[in-house]
Amino acid sequence: MRLMLETPWLEFDLGQEMQVLSWAPHRAGFQHARRILWRQVRNADLPAGLDVGEWLRRELHEREALDSVCMLTSRDVGVHHLAIAEQDGIIVTALATVGLSNAERVGHRVDRSGRDWNRDLTQELSTREFGTINIGLQISAPLSQTGLLEALSIAAQARTTAILEAGHVLPDLSGLATGTGTDCIAVAAPAGENDYAGLHTAVGQAIGQAVLQAVGEGARAWQATIGQISGG
Repeated sequence: MRLMLETPWLEFDLGQEMQVLSWAPHRAGFQHARRILWRQVRNADLPAGLDVGEWLRRELHEREALDSVCMLTSRDVGVHHLAIAEQDGIIVTALATVGLSNAERVGHRVDRSGRDWNRDLTQELSTREFGTINIGLQISAPLSQTGLLEALSIAAQARTTAILEAGHVLPDLSGLATGTGTDCIAVAAPAGENDYAGLHTAVGQAIGQAVLQAVGEGARAWQATIGQISGG
């Protein structure tokens, strides 16, 4: 595993080609890749009417990284958090960038109608950084596609737990956030026959520990530098 930061890019080199499951903007679903990338963006990068998928493909082509799985964030990719957990010889590495500017609570939507949320955030935060939650996860244990699906569910559960523990209040003061409206998770593991990665397994425990630590640290760092955003 190797990290490379070249703003606006953050690259998580898995060390070998692995199966990767995600809903990333580039190469979503079940894929095989050696790299998981983050591309930092600003409003100026994504004007109204832009085909974001095509724009991202051009950016990746220039970087010679079309074979990667790639996520987008407005969070400063220099502010990333790495956590490694080991259980029974299984090693899980989590890399997360965390911003809470568009925080949401599951089963709820903040009413942002009638206002330019990005403009208001820019005015409110000045030059500070904000963004979403993006997680790249590498698992040393071989998993089947079924096991990878369960691993993704455990990573999402750990993400939600970390945000709840951070106690981030929604902009409309309706409760605590459980994530943001644009979170993304990419989970990588060698191909294998193991269908199980739940909470009773060593791999599930290690996933939970690594994601809890990385996302928890990211949420606390975001709150310490930016804090809560009042929605009005």
